[in-house]
Amino acid sequence: MSHARATLARPASPTAGPLSVPSALQLVGNTPLVEIRRVRDGVAPGVRIFGKLEGFNPGGSVKDRPALKMVEDGLARGALVPGKTILDSTSGNTGIALAMVGAALGYPVELVMPENVSKERKQVVAAFGAKVVYSDPLEGSDGAIRLCRKILAENPDRYFKPDQYNNPANSLAHFETTGPEIWRQTDGRVTHFVAGIGTSGTIMGTGRFLKSQNPRVQIVAAEPEDAFHGLEGLKHMASSIVPGIYKEGELDLKLGISTEEAYDMVYRLGREEGLLLGQSCGAAHVAALQVARQLREGTVVVLYPDFGDRYLSTKMWLGWTRL
Repeated sequence: MSHARATLARPASPTAGPLSVPSALQLVGNTPLVEIRRVRDGVAPGVRIFGKLEGFNPGGSVKDRPALKMVEDGLARGALVPGKTILDSTSGNTGIALAMVGAALGYPVELVMPENVSKERKQVVAAFGAKVVYSDPLEGSDGAIRLCRKILAENPDRYFKPDQYNNPANSLAHFETTGPEIWRQTDGRVTHFVAGIGTSGTIMGTGRFLKSQNPRVQIVAAEPEDAFHGLEGLKHMASSIVPGIYKEGELDLKLGISTEEAYDMVYRLGREEGLLLGQSCGAAHVAALQVARQLREGTVVVLYPDFGDRYLSTKMWLGWTRL
């Protein structure tokens, strides 16, 4: 292995920096890359695949980044003041992140979540002290959006709504942090960035930054292949309420991934790479492999939004017994 490759394979530790910080909020970001060396079937030797492990954020997911940025923006604008409650709809990870940020800053948090989100997500939100209102599980994240709008309309002065689907601070968080980290960690060698679509903030903001550094970087989105899927946290855009921050024209490619493919990939990444990841991570890795197999050389970075311990009680792990 050349010196350049060895350097690229050892990005900065997520704990690099001061030995102590004044708040959990100072631990958001600076997550590590890990090279994927086994789950790369059919990929040429000149192509490297790295996973960005967002589960290392203090709230356990990539959503810590936009949650913190949106709350900071609300404070700066005077939209969030003492006496108000932070309110938003979520499929789970953003809710956990908002609950964590609210707890650290001393603001109450109220969340609207589909009733069928994983037991682990419900427990973590409760641990941070947030109040939860459950929406119809058959309506998914769109049902939570509609119920959240109703709650806000009934008492608008009580709440500050970050509005993750439409708030530019969501994607800005990734433009300012996720993108620069990936650029720095790969020494500017990244050629393809792959991520799933939920609110779309991750892929929009990260993609914009990477394109600003090198317009040839390819931005690839992974989404469920149809409306009836089991990929919690991801949106099938053609059948969903489209987030205001989503700009499909900024993507170079969008790939539909089946639930079964994503689940099977989660099992493989656990057994072959030692990475216990969530279902949206599996979908993103399936997409990354599809991209990587078309290349002779390149550096593919795939974003893993969280770890799999948030899903151990879900149907995803029923398939584990097949292996």
